[in-house]
Amino acid sequence: MLRALLLVLMIIACGLPGRAQQPATASGSAPVQPILRNFKVLEEFPDGKGNIVRKVQYDEGIMRVRQTIIMPIPVKMGQLVKVNTDTLKKDKVMLLIDKSDYSVQVYYNKRAIRNYKAVFGPRPQDDKCREGDRCTPEGSFTIQNMNPRSQYNKFMLLSYPTDSSRIRFAKLKSQGLLPASATIGHSIGIHGIWPGGDDMIEMGVGWTDGCIALRNRDVDELYSLVGVGTKVFIRK
Repeated sequence: MLRALLLVLMIIACGLPGRAQQPATASGSAPVQPILRNFKVLEEFPDGKGNIVRKVQYDEGIMRVRQTIIMPIPVKMGQLVKVNTDTLKKDKVMLLIDKSDYSVQVYYNKRAIRNYKAVFGPRPQDDKCREGDRCTPEGSFTIQNMNPRSQYNKFMLLSYPTDSSRIRFAKLKSQGLLPASATIGHSIGIHGIWPGGDDMIEMGVGWTDGCIALRNRDVDELYSLVGVGTKVFIRK
Protein backbone atom coordinates (compact mmCIF):
# COMPACT_ATOMS: atom_id res chain seq x y z
CA MET A 1 0.00 0.00 0.00
CA LEU A 2 2.78 2.45 0.94
CA ARG A 3 4.67 1.58 -2.24
CA ALA A 4 1.58 2.26 -4.36
CA LEU A 5 1.04 5.62 -2.61
CA LEU A 6 4.63 6.66 -3.27
CA LEU A 7 4.26 5.71 -6.94
CA VAL A 8 1.14 7.87 -7.29
CA LEU A 9 2.91 10.82 -5.64
CA MET A 10 5.85 10.46 -8.03
CA ILE A 11 3.54 10.42 -11.04
CA ILE A 12 1.73 13.55 -9.84
CA ALA A 13 5.02 15.37 -9.18
CA CYS A 14 6.26 14.60 -12.69
CA GLY A 15 3.04 15.13 -14.60
CA LEU A 16 1.34 18.29 -13.37
CA PRO A 17 1.22 21.23 -15.82
CA GLY A 18 2.68 24.57 -14.76
CA ARG A 19 5.76 22.77 -13.51
CA ALA A 20 9.02 24.62 -13.07
CA GLN A 21 11.34 24.57 -16.06
CA GLN A 22 14.12 22.03 -16.04
CA PRO A 23 17.61 23.40 -16.65
CA ALA A 24 19.23 22.93 -20.03
CA THR A 25 22.23 20.66 -20.23
CA ALA A 26 25.65 21.93 -21.19
CA SER A 27 24.82 21.09 -24.81
CA GLY A 28 21.67 23.23 -24.72
CA SER A 29 18.97 20.58 -24.53
CA ALA A 30 15.31 21.56 -24.35
CA PRO A 31 13.56 21.11 -21.00
CA VAL A 32 11.77 17.76 -20.70
CA GLN A 33 8.03 18.08 -21.27
CA PRO A 34 5.34 15.38 -21.52
CA ILE A 35 3.95 14.30 -24.88
CA LEU A 36 0.33 15.34 -25.33
CA ARG A 37 -2.07 12.43 -25.89
CA ASN A 38 -5.68 11.92 -26.99
CA PHE A 39 -5.82 15.26 -28.79
CA LYS A 40 -9.17 16.31 -30.23
CA VAL A 41 -10.78 19.48 -31.59
CA LEU A 42 -14.02 20.13 -29.69
CA GLU A 43 -15.13 23.18 -31.66
CA GLU A 44 -13.77 25.49 -34.37
CA PHE A 45 -15.22 28.63 -35.95
CA PRO A 46 -14.15 32.03 -37.38
CA ASP A 47 -14.77 34.97 -35.06
CA GLY A 48 -15.46 37.47 -37.83
CA LYS A 49 -12.32 39.43 -36.96
CA GLY A 50 -9.87 37.48 -39.09
CA ASN A 51 -9.21 34.81 -36.45
CA ILE A 52 -10.00 31.16 -35.94
CA VAL A 53 -11.35 30.20 -32.50
CA ARG A 54 -10.42 26.60 -31.77
CA LYS A 55 -11.37 24.71 -28.60
CA VAL A 56 -9.22 21.62 -28.06
CA GLN A 57 -8.77 18.91 -25.46
CA TYR A 58 -5.79 16.67 -24.70
CA ASP A 59 -4.09 14.72 -21.93
CA GLU A 60 -0.84 16.11 -20.52
CA GLY A 61 0.71 13.69 -18.08
CA ILE A 62 -2.21 12.63 -15.87
CA MET A 63 -4.15 15.88 -16.46
CA ARG A 64 -7.04 16.43 -18.89
CA VAL A 65 -6.53 19.88 -20.41
CA ARG A 66 -9.00 22.03 -22.35
CA GLN A 67 -7.66 25.02 -24.22
CA THR A 68 -9.22 27.80 -26.29
CA ILE A 69 -6.94 29.03 -29.07
CA ILE A 70 -7.53 32.32 -30.92
CA MET A 71 -5.15 32.61 -33.85
CA PRO A 72 -5.11 34.43 -37.21
CA ILE A 73 -6.59 32.64 -40.19
CA PRO A 74 -3.51 30.93 -41.68
CA VAL A 75 -1.53 32.78 -44.29
CA LYS A 76 0.94 31.20 -46.69
CA MET A 77 4.06 30.19 -44.83
CA GLY A 78 7.29 28.45 -45.69
CA GLN A 79 9.89 29.21 -48.34
CA LEU A 80 9.88 32.72 -49.80
CA VAL A 81 13.17 32.74 -51.73
CA LYS A 82 15.81 30.15 -52.53
CA VAL A 83 18.82 30.12 -50.23
CA ASN A 84 22.17 28.36 -50.59
CA THR A 85 23.09 27.39 -47.04
CA ASP A 86 26.69 26.70 -48.14
CA THR A 87 27.27 30.36 -49.05
CA LEU A 88 24.82 32.03 -46.67
CA LYS A 89 26.52 34.38 -44.18
CA LYS A 90 24.91 33.56 -40.86
CA ASP A 91 25.95 36.82 -39.24
CA LYS A 92 23.48 38.54 -41.58
CA VAL A 93 20.52 36.41 -40.46
CA MET A 94 17.93 37.75 -38.00
CA LEU A 95 14.80 36.11 -36.59
CA LEU A 96 11.53 37.90 -35.83
CA ILE A 97 9.22 35.82 -33.64
CA ASP A 98 5.66 37.17 -33.67
CA LYS A 99 3.48 35.65 -30.96
CA SER A 100 0.29 37.22 -32.32
CA ASP A 101 0.86 35.71 -35.76
CA TYR A 102 2.21 32.39 -34.41
CA SER A 103 5.22 32.79 -36.68
CA VAL A 104 9.01 32.74 -36.88
CA GLN A 105 10.20 34.98 -39.72
CA VAL A 106 13.75 34.71 -41.03
CA TYR A 107 15.47 37.76 -42.51
CA TYR A 108 18.70 37.74 -44.51
CA ASN A 109 20.26 41.09 -45.34
CA LYS A 110 17.00 42.65 -44.09
CA ARG A 111 14.97 40.63 -46.61
CA ALA A 112 12.37 38.06 -45.51
CA ILE A 113 13.37 34.61 -46.73
CA ARG A 114 11.30 32.25 -44.54
CA ASN A 115 8.12 32.29 -42.49
CA TYR A 116 7.47 29.29 -40.23
CA LYS A 117 4.39 28.51 -38.19
CA ALA A 118 5.16 28.37 -34.44
CA VAL A 119 3.47 27.71 -31.11
CA PHE A 120 4.32 28.79 -27.58
CA GLY A 121 2.92 28.15 -24.10
CA PRO A 122 -0.74 28.17 -23.01
CA ARG A 123 -0.84 32.01 -22.85
CA PRO A 124 1.16 33.18 -25.89
CA GLN A 125 0.23 36.85 -25.49
CA ASP A 126 1.71 37.12 -21.99
CA ASP A 127 5.31 38.22 -21.47
CA LYS A 128 7.43 36.00 -19.24
CA CYS A 129 7.50 37.16 -15.61
CA ARG A 130 8.94 34.24 -13.65
CA GLU A 131 10.07 30.64 -13.74
CA GLY A 132 7.20 28.21 -14.20
CA ASP A 133 4.67 30.64 -15.74
CA ARG A 134 5.05 28.91 -19.14
CA CYS A 135 5.19 32.27 -20.96
CA THR A 136 7.54 33.25 -23.79
CA PRO A 137 9.74 36.30 -23.05
CA GLU A 138 9.62 39.37 -25.28
CA GLY A 139 12.52 41.52 -26.38
CA SER A 140 15.91 41.15 -28.05
CA PHE A 141 17.99 37.99 -27.63
CA THR A 142 20.69 35.99 -29.36
CA ILE A 143 21.16 32.28 -29.97
CA GLN A 144 23.60 31.09 -27.29
CA ASN A 145 23.90 27.38 -27.97
CA MET A 146 22.78 24.84 -30.58
CA ASN A 147 22.03 21.17 -29.97
CA PRO A 148 21.39 18.98 -33.07
CA ARG A 149 20.18 16.02 -30.98
CA SER A 150 17.62 17.44 -28.56
CA GLN A 151 14.64 15.55 -27.18
CA TYR A 152 12.59 17.73 -29.53
CA ASN A 153 14.67 17.17 -32.66
CA LYS A 154 16.95 20.26 -32.52
CA PHE A 155 17.28 22.99 -29.90
CA MET A 156 18.54 26.58 -30.22
CA LEU A 157 19.04 28.10 -26.75
CA LEU A 158 18.25 31.82 -26.40
CA SER A 159 20.07 34.33 -24.19
CA TYR A 160 17.21 34.64 -21.69
CA PRO A 161 17.43 36.11 -19.11
CA THR A 162 19.09 39.24 -20.45
CA ASP A 163 19.97 42.34 -18.41
CA SER A 164 16.63 43.85 -19.48
CA SER A 165 14.83 40.71 -18.33
CA ARG A 166 16.50 40.92 -14.92
CA ILE A 167 15.64 44.62 -14.51
CA ARG A 168 11.97 43.93 -15.32
CA PHE A 169 11.91 40.92 -12.99
CA ALA A 170 13.36 42.97 -10.11
CA LYS A 171 10.81 45.73 -10.73
CA LEU A 172 7.89 43.27 -10.64
CA LYS A 173 9.22 41.91 -7.35
CA SER A 174 9.67 45.37 -5.84
CA GLN A 175 6.07 46.21 -6.79
CA GLY A 176 4.82 43.11 -5.02
CA LEU A 177 3.57 41.62 -8.30
CA LEU A 178 5.76 38.55 -7.81
CA PRO A 179 6.37 36.60 -4.59
CA ALA A 180 9.73 37.02 -2.88
CA SER A 181 10.50 33.36 -3.60
CA ALA A 182 10.04 33.73 -7.37
CA THR A 183 12.97 33.04 -9.70
CA ILE A 184 13.43 34.44 -13.19
CA GLY A 185 13.58 31.22 -15.23
CA HIS A 186 15.93 29.95 -17.93
CA SER A 187 16.30 27.41 -20.77
CA ILE A 188 14.11 29.25 -23.30
CA GLY A 189 14.78 28.27 -26.88
CA ILE A 190 13.51 27.27 -30.31
CA HIS A 191 12.94 23.57 -30.95
CA GLY A 192 10.91 21.00 -32.84
CA ILE A 193 8.39 18.51 -31.55
CA TRP A 194 8.18 14.78 -30.88
CA PRO A 195 7.91 12.51 -33.98
CA GLY A 196 4.39 12.66 -35.38
CA GLY A 197 3.51 15.77 -33.36
CA ASP A 198 3.37 18.32 -36.18
CA ASP A 199 -0.43 18.55 -35.87
CA MET A 200 0.06 20.34 -32.55
CA ILE A 201 1.87 23.10 -34.44
CA GLU A 202 -0.74 23.22 -37.20
CA MET A 203 -3.55 23.58 -34.66
CA GLY A 204 -1.74 26.25 -32.62
CA VAL A 205 -1.76 24.25 -29.38
CA GLY A 206 0.18 26.05 -26.63
CA TRP A 207 2.03 23.09 -25.14
CA THR A 208 5.51 24.39 -24.32
CA ASP A 209 6.89 25.81 -21.07
CA GLY A 210 7.65 29.09 -22.85
CA CYS A 211 9.85 27.84 -25.67
CA ILE A 212 9.09 28.36 -29.36
CA ALA A 213 8.15 25.11 -31.11
CA LEU A 214 8.18 24.48 -34.88
CA ARG A 215 7.31 21.55 -37.11
CA ASN A 216 10.27 19.22 -37.35
CA ARG A 217 10.98 19.84 -41.03
CA ASP A 218 10.94 23.60 -40.34
CA VAL A 219 13.28 23.40 -37.35
CA ASP A 220 15.64 21.25 -39.46
CA GLU A 221 15.84 24.00 -42.08
CA LEU A 222 16.01 26.85 -39.56
CA TYR A 223 18.89 25.11 -37.80
CA SER A 224 20.88 25.26 -41.07
CA LEU A 225 20.23 29.01 -41.47
CA VAL A 226 21.28 30.29 -38.04
CA GLY A 227 24.29 30.07 -35.76
CA VAL A 228 25.50 31.03 -32.31
CA GLY A 229 25.10 34.80 -32.09
CA THR A 230 22.12 35.08 -34.46
CA LYS A 231 19.89 37.94 -33.32
CA VAL A 232 16.32 37.07 -32.28
CA PHE A 233 13.56 39.57 -31.60
CA ILE A 234 10.35 38.35 -29.93
CA ARG A 235 7.23 40.52 -29.91
CA LYS A 236 3.63 40.17 -28.84
